[in-house]
Amino acid sequence: MPNAPSASNVPRVATLTISDSRTDDDDQGGPELRRLLAAAGFQLGAHAIVPDGVDAVRAAVKALCADPEIDAVVTTGGTGISPRDQTTEAIEGLLDRRLDGFGEAFRRLSWDQVGPRAILSRALAGTVAGKIVVALPGSPRALALAVEQILASLLPHAVAVARGGGHHR
Repeated sequence: MPNAPSASNVPRVATLTISDSRTDDDDQGGPELRRLLAAAGFQLGAHAIVPDGVDAVRAAVKALCADPEIDAVVTTGGTGISPRDQTTEAIEGLLDRRLDGFGEAFRRLSWDQVGPRAILSRALAGTVAGKIVVALPGSPRALALAVEQILASLLPHAVAVARGGGHHR
């Protein structure tokens, strides 16, 4: 069954750092994202660093979404407006359903921290093959905001609904 829940019903989350310039030695976003997700009580799945670019990001996200052990994929990096930032385009092309409210909520909360610069973020979320996929900026501060104020409480319910076992109330 492709969308079977994790053994303990705690979502298992895979992570990706999207960057042409980061390596395992200097990636700050990936380890911070994983620390935050673990602190929020999630099980951690695989992590990889994926180069910027639509094809590479799509291939990595599709592979993780095909893994029956993974309930959600959260990426960090590539959601800004620089020419190399293509994470949003890559993931948008895969989405079965967009969760527009995620990006709206993230930018609203970011406004309190960084003011008008919040509108430069193209953070997004949606479903791919019954899995939740979230694209976050690379900033450790933005990661903390997203995980602590949105994903910690939302992700378990979103995973249950996406796999057909929960209902909106």
